[in-house]
Amino acid sequence: MEFELIAKTFQGLETVLAAELIDLGANNIQIGRRMVSFTGDQEMMYRANFQLRTAIRILKPISHFKATTADEVYEAVKKIDWTQYISNETTFAVDSVVFSNEFRHSKFVAYKVKDAIVDQFREKTGSRPNIRIMNPDIQLHIHVAEYDCTLALDSSGESLHRRGYRQETVEAPLNEVLAAGIILQTGWRGECDLIDPMCGSGTFAVEAALIARGIAPGIFRKGYAFEKWPDFDKELFERIYDDDSMERPFEHHIYGYDNNRIAVEIATRNVKAAGLSKDVTIGLQDFKEFKQPKEKSIIVTNPPYGERISAPDLLGLYSMIGERFKHQFVGGEAWVLSYREECFDAIGLKPSLRTPLYNGSLECELRKYQIFDGKFNEMRAGGGDIKTVQERNLMANHKRFKQNRDFKTRLGEQPEERGLSGDRNFGKGKYNSEDRKKGYGSRKFDRHVDEDVHDDRRFGHKERSFVRKDRNSNREGRNFERRNGENDRRNNGFGHRNEDNRENRFRRNDARQRSFGNGDGRGYGKRPAEKRNNKPFNKFRKDDED
Repeated sequence: MEFELIAKTFQGLETVLAAELIDLGANNIQIGRRMVSFTGDQEMMYRANFQLRTAIRILKPISHFKATTADEVYEAVKKIDWTQYISNETTFAVDSVVFSNEFRHSKFVAYKVKDAIVDQFREKTGSRPNIRIMNPDIQLHIHVAEYDCTLALDSSGESLHRRGYRQETVEAPLNEVLAAGIILQTGWRGECDLIDPMCGSGTFAVEAALIARGIAPGIFRKGYAFEKWPDFDKELFERIYDDDSMERPFEHHIYGYDNNRIAVEIATRNVKAAGLSKDVTIGLQDFKEFKQPKEKSIIVTNPPYGERISAPDLLGLYSMIGERFKHQFVGGEAWVLSYREECFDAIGLKPSLRTPLYNGSLECELRKYQIFDGKFNEMRAGGGDIKTVQERNLMANHKRFKQNRDFKTRLGEQPEERGLSGDRNFGKGKYNSEDRKKGYGSRKFDRHVDEDVHDDRRFGHKERSFVRKDRNSNREGRNFERRNGENDRRNNGFGHRNEDNRENRFRRNDARQRSFGNGDGRGYGKRPAEKRNNKPFNKFRKDDED
């Protein structure tokens, strides 16, 4: 029996995901924003989790309803017979996404769903199932768009981008789902060599090898949420897991290069963990040393663009990329994912295709460059063209790009112009590594990288680590001044001799004596006089003398 399913993805990859679902045999495919809905049976749900490269998670809706208040959400959820999915011994959690003027807090909606389920079990059985935030037996997801609510079971559990092959990462690693989607958008399926000249932890290289070999991306995962469901068919899933009919030989090769030795070592370990060492070669090489490949090749790369990671001369880096493309990749096809307009301008080449893609919260662009010999006007005069008919039609559709978007802060702007004035007052501005050097606080934004990656901040942060040590030293210095600024601190704690503050301080001490009078080391109060001399001297308060 078929039922409704929803595959979630990155904005910009919806059509790629829909094409994957068509190949998988799904029915009733409809493209939405950051999602594609379809219908299928239990086997289709298992295969979607196991085989889709551009899906973040697969949801199984169990109820659609309208609600204008939190109480209406509660009543609608309580009408569902939850004994079909949960028992008293089952743990569950509720995740929520809300786009509504009526429901301002997504967590509050999740709490109302939880309350409805728990209250139903209490009324029927006298007991209730427990909540477990990490690794629950049943993961529920509620999506609210104004008044339209969709409550679904999460069949994936941990996000599907966490393939399981990644051993370590560099700073700001590219999401595996996004990397696979970009490669699929290029149309490359292993017909020639593929090169990533700035490979980082090797995400493009590994995902490309999996695509070329036809290996399912879920082969490395430890498990899925649907394996804990009451109706889990273990025999069916094992048959899907063991099915290697889609795998094929790969007659070409994939190359990844980086100018950082640590990144090369990390990428090599990731490739080895995926069992793809025969198909992928990782090497230490600066892009400025790139030479014309002997075999037909395609380049797919994600250079730094001054947000989470940068380069000493960012525009100079992109200028060098354009120079290498033009002189050492003639006749090739290059795809570049970046963010800043001036970075693309520095490449100095005309793109044949521009595709909007989101990398996390950054609205980036994927640009295709068809490299030809000579000048553009001369090539056009000779009857050549860098765009196909399909690419020309896509470029004519300006609705692909968000209108009036806040796009790509210029590199020369001051931090105050980006909404960064004030201590950790980020506002709506953008943030990059230059701000980190100026002391605007980086740790909050660095956590935008996948939270399960433990080694992101271990690589490429010698400069930031130095800054942190300086901050620690300054903090120690402030403590040192407090210890030795005893006389000033007796006045008001800030080194200013002010009689009003002095009087306020003694009022606070009187309050402390009343509150802590039975003795906790902060005030004498009602303590017996004979015990006062046994109390350790507290240098942060005035002696108790009148």
